[in-house]
Order: sequence, then structure tokens, then C-alpha cells
Amino acid sequence: MLELSDVEAAARVLRGRADATPLVPSLYAGSELWLKLEICQPIGAFKLRGALNAVAQARADTVTCCSTGNHGRGVAWAARAAGKRAVICMSELVPQAKVDGIRALGAEVRIVGRSQDDAQAEVDRLVRDAGLEEIPPFDHPLVIAGQATIGAEIMVQMPELETILVPLSGGGLAAGVAFAAKQAKPSVKVIGISMDRGAAMYDSLRAGHPVAVEEVPSLADSLGGGIGMANRISFAMCRDLLDDTLLVTESEIYCAMQELFFTDRLVTEGGSVVGLAALMSGKLRCTGPVATILTGRNVDMGQYARIIAGQDVQLGDLTVKGVPHGA
Repeated sequence: MLELSDVEAAARVLRGRADATPLVPSLYAGSELWLKLEICQPIGAFKLRGALNAVAQARADTVTCCSTGNHGRGVAWAARAAGKRAVICMSELVPQAKVDGIRALGAEVRIVGRSQDDAQAEVDRLVRDAGLEEIPPFDHPLVIAGQATIGAEIMVQMPELETILVPLSGGGLAAGVAFAAKQAKPSVKVIGISMDRGAAMYDSLRAGHPVAVEEVPSLADSLGGGIGMANRISFAMCRDLLDDTLLVTESEIYCAMQELFFTDRLVTEGGSVVGLAALMSGKLRCTGPVATILTGRNVDMGQYARIIAGQDVQLGDLTVKGVPHGA
């Protein structure tokens, strides 16, 4: 489904535009925990890699996708750079900050329904009726190859790594990173981590096939959405390549966002910090050097300010109780 040559070709497309993000030690755990700073990408998220690689080979003048925010931002950025038009379809659950960021890049935004499935239905219609070309958020070989360059870079930057923690949603990132990292070092463990509400890939892997999940508001909003009932690539790659998967709670995500701000001085989305949340909660214990990917910084700053201040955060019918940092 993916060859090393695909990752090498993607690296050439990305060179000088969306590659070589820093890998730095975390002050939280010293030299045992390393942070891959995809928050340093021009759009503030790793999704630019896969989007650039796929848009570079798109034939249509207008591209489209469904997105929880960051993929849409990546497609909008890549389309503008390629002189193409972009139409981004999202559900009502996508934070306004991410919608505004996509519009600022010149893309047309369509808000459709309350789930990724609703947004995907509009993408399917645009492809069928208007001739637009779809750039899927995860289940696409060019997108996965683009995300795989992160795993390749990590292993060049720190070949002695024993474990890589990857935020897990549709599986494009986790599949790509696991593939590239294990090409370089077969013994490296790659663990996918998601939130415990609406974790589509986690539930699908346990069921042995893609399953639908109810989408609910989460601090890790970028990890929301389904994996597609007709998933062709990312499910099988995650099933075959990931060493383990686990879930963290909204409260654990909340505390990890605080920790990265106060200790490492980094602003991150909830979906970025699930690896750190797993370590802080004791759900995951690793030996030897560990890296986690900080996938994005495009957070709702009003909500983020409440988290940093230790205040309660409301997520639909769930209240995440405020906790002062260090308490």
C-alpha cells in the first residue's frame, strides 16, 4: 500500500516548504521525552505535509476536502500556493478559530451538519456534480506518504529512540509515521493515542473493521470524526503497524495542555498533547528515549485561556473541571 520510494518522493515535494521541524527535549521529562514540533509548520499543524504532497499531483483546478480544521487549512494553503481554488467542507463541531483560519487563506468554507459524515457527503456531491478533485484527510496514499516524512525525520534526528507516541484519528499520521519509522528501525514501537470519547480508529481496530462513532465536542477536536466505512488504506496500515493504542480522558488532556504551556512554554491543541497525557496519567510507561508529535497549535484561544487559568471548560454536556497547574 505504501513504498519507501513514495515517502522519499514526498520528501522532495516538501523540501524547504514543510519539512525539518525541530525535535527538542521536553523540560517536563528531560532527555527521556522529545517533542516533534509540527506546531512550527506555516499553518501551525502537520497536515500541511500530506496536503502539499497530494495537491502537487492534483489535476483539477479546484480541490475539495472534508476536515476537522487542520487538514482543511493545509489544503487551502497548498491550493493557494499551486494557484488552485479550494472548497473546504466541515461540520458545525469545528471550532470557529479553525474556520476563520481557512477562510483567511482564501478558501471557500461550507459548514454542513454535525459530523464528518455530513461534511463528507457534501464533498462527494461536489466531486460527482461539479468535477472537483478530493484531497482526503487521511485515507489516501499521497497524504499518508506526506505524513510519513515526519517519521522518517524523527529517526534521522534521533535514531536511538525506542518509542514514538502518535495522536490517532483517521490514521493517516499514525500509519505514515509507523511505516517510515519502522523502515529505519524495525524495533521502534509506535503507539497511537486518542481521546476516550468518539475514538473511531481505536474502536475500529478493536472491532476488526471500520465502525461508526458518535462525534461529540472534545478538547482534542482535531482527533474527531470517523475513519470511513469504506476505508482502503489507513485502517489496514494502523492494524498492521501500530504496536498499541490507548485512550486518555478530557481531564488528562486538559492537564497536559497546561503542562506544555507552563513547563515547555508551548501553545498546543488538545489533540497535540495526548501522548504527554498518556505519560502524565501513568497509562503508559516507556523505557528509553520517547518522542511524541505535537501536531498542531490552532486552538480556540478563549477556551485555551480558561485552561491555562485553571477554569472549568464546557464541552457539550460535559464539564471538564478546572485544575490549577501543579495542583
